[in-house]
Amino acid sequence: MRESAPMKILLTGAAGFIGSTAAQRLLARGDEVVGLDNLNDYYDVKLKLDRLARLEPQRGFRFVRLDVADRGGMQALFAREKFDRVIHLAAQAGVRYSLVNPQAYVEANVVGFMNVLEGCRHTQVQHLVYASSSSVYGGNTKMPFSERDSVDHPVSMYAATKKANELMAHTYSHLYGLPTTGLRFFTVYGPWGRPDMALFLFTKAILEGRPIDVFNHGKMRRDFTYVDDIVEGVIRVLDKTATPDAAYRAAAPDPATSNAPFRVFNIGNHNPVELMEFVGCIEDALGRKAEKNMLPLQDGDVPATYADVDALREWVGFVPATDIRTGIGRFVEWYTGYYGAGRP
Repeated sequence: MRESAPMKILLTGAAGFIGSTAAQRLLARGDEVVGLDNLNDYYDVKLKLDRLARLEPQRGFRFVRLDVADRGGMQALFAREKFDRVIHLAAQAGVRYSLVNPQAYVEANVVGFMNVLEGCRHTQVQHLVYASSSSVYGGNTKMPFSERDSVDHPVSMYAATKKANELMAHTYSHLYGLPTTGLRFFTVYGPWGRPDMALFLFTKAILEGRPIDVFNHGKMRRDFTYVDDIVEGVIRVLDKTATPDAAYRAAAPDPATSNAPFRVFNIGNHNPVELMEFVGCIEDALGRKAEKNMLPLQDGDVPATYADVDALREWVGFVPATDIRTGIGRFVEWYTGYYGAGRP
């Protein structure tokens, strides 16, 4: 499947949920991984440090504490290390936080991405794979979401910065021939997950006997995607360098491809789950019932996501393998072990 011998890879966001899991997989197959993270306090820094602690003893891993928005630091890192390929996962995450601190998203997601692009350009990186998001589909209501759909109506600053990343990547692919592939992640979950996400929040509240906040009165659907499936897709994409699309027609442009070495793919489970079914799986795994606060839809949120993953399946054979009940069970097992939280 892979195109080459073991590679030297820059992985930004290495202390993050997806980043630390991806690093494990890359190290296991023999790649050299330079993991970058700024260890900010958007959520519990101890969780980030504990993820890193699983990586640092492993052969082939080095950690660099650096902010992607640090222009001089990023220039020096790229010049010194001469990476073969880059997986860029570092970002200011979270839709709801972007409503109260939009500047953080511009700094991390736009300025930071610019520094990554410049580093790749000036050191002849072979392929840049970067995290986009299903949030770029914004107010779209046609399901499932397709890469060929317009994504010109974001409903949060987070979504707007991710759309900006795709536009910036295309510019560098066009001007400098830098191969770039963007992956629109759909609601990733699993062990070592982020504390600001629904699965973590619901599990913690249920175990502590507190009610959970259920938005849009439970009428939500999400294409929940297990982290191991996501990482499998990321690595397959890393190994297949983006190329110009021979079928691309400028007179009728396909937003997901180009006559430059640029690609954008959805990466999701292709199986949206009703929020109340999701909550039921957590209750079953914990052996406890949740008390529910039924609330309206929040600003910046969308009622449903659903990934069309045909293009990614055709490109790299991506097929998600983990059903929601299995994935939630694995998360609950990790959570209760990590936090020492008991089940009845």
